[in-house]
Amino acid sequence: MPPKRTLILASNRLPLSLKKTSCGTYESSLSSGGLVTSLSGLTKTTTFSWFGWPGICVPDAEEQDLVRRSLGAHNAVPIFLDEELANEHYNNFSNSTLWPTLHYQPVPSFHTPAWTAYTRVNEIFADAIAAAAAPGTLIWVHDYHLMLLPGMLRERLRGRNCAIGFSLHTPFPAGDFWRNLPVQEELLRGVLGCDVLGFHTEEYRRNFLGCGEGVGAVVDEDGRVRYEGREVVAEKFIVGIDPQKFADELQRSEVRDRISQLREKYRGVKVIIGVDRLDHIKGLTGKLKGYDAFLDQYPELSERVVLIQVAVPSREDVKEYQDLETEVSTIAGKINGKHATADGCPLIYMHRSVCFSELTALYAIADVCLLSSTRDGMNLVSFEYVACQAERHGVLVLSEFAGAASYMKEGCLTFHPANISETVEALHEAVSMGDEERKTRYETLRRFVETNTSAKWGENFIDTLTQHLEG
Repeated sequence: MPPKRTLILASNRLPLSLKKTSCGTYESSLSSGGLVTSLSGLTKTTTFSWFGWPGICVPDAEEQDLVRRSLGAHNAVPIFLDEELANEHYNNFSNSTLWPTLHYQPVPSFHTPAWTAYTRVNEIFADAIAAAAAPGTLIWVHDYHLMLLPGMLRERLRGRNCAIGFSLHTPFPAGDFWRNLPVQEELLRGVLGCDVLGFHTEEYRRNFLGCGEGVGAVVDEDGRVRYEGREVVAEKFIVGIDPQKFADELQRSEVRDRISQLREKYRGVKVIIGVDRLDHIKGLTGKLKGYDAFLDQYPELSERVVLIQVAVPSREDVKEYQDLETEVSTIAGKINGKHATADGCPLIYMHRSVCFSELTALYAIADVCLLSSTRDGMNLVSFEYVACQAERHGVLVLSEFAGAASYMKEGCLTFHPANISETVEALHEAVSMGDEERKTRYETLRRFVETNTSAKWGENFIDTLTQHLEG
């Protein structure tokens, strides 16, 4: 057996839950999130360690030692941040400045203290990882919270022959929009410090490289990138889900019973499902206005369709998100006020999280899934819906601005989320589509989802990073 590869992963939050017990110790458990799942198949060939913020502030040195021991059982290393620094980095720069820029959203203003905190947090990560990285280590940095980290690591790891990778899980905007950010050059240089750079779509890759040319990156005719005398591999790596997780859940007796209950409840009714975080980029206001117009245009369907919209709470302490929740709730109330009858209402709006078993059952009984993102890195809800539709062959109605649309357009119906008439037409086509076309479209989507799994994504990226190290 060849020796195991050593991989360090860096993300803003550790993929674990951490809680303090009544006796003063700490308990931690590994989550079953996408990144954890994507790497599960590599455990025989790769040794992992995770670096990230544990999700709570632990100022006391003795308690920090307790946290380290608890997390160490899962090969996780906590990056401790004080409350003010964590807030400035995460809320005031990453989510209030960088996130909207990446999603073509207006940025209220640029605050230098928030940028200073963002830089400082990236430095803290860099110092901790550099202290742990032995020669030959693979390092995989994740997402927009740590865009400076690859460049900082390159400076600290000179002569150690480590390979640095970076994956962006959001869109990357076109150059004219990206340049609105005062610190855009610093961020570009930070990301270009890596050896392998991964995006979800070819569009995001092209946008980044176009901006990178402004800080000295050179792209040749074959698409190879050179920066400061090094080659940077910049490619699209298609992220996915674990379809088997949903297939297994659908076989559980409790879930089968719930599916039977829901099918009986909605017998004779076309069920449309929407599952989104309550975020501006998910286009919920546009979705509901489009659904309202659909009911206006096809009043005969008002008692034969129902939209079940799950809006998962997000950033509830931020005024802009509070205002969005108020707006969405108001529109939802007006829709039912206008179209509901004594026999039922055409919209069920849930502003809360839904457990995995209930979510799987809802996916399984829905005839249509409606996703209206104004911008979205990929939108894996579309994958999850397909994974639960082997029996029903449901229709996916997907915004053209979701990253998934660039891969799934042959099997789904796409629409412009700001065009209400397109939304109406797509919904009507979805609820009236014949069985043969539904099956043909579904099979196209199924093949894509089952081929491009989260495990394949993780393996492809790590293999590319390994080749760069060995080369």
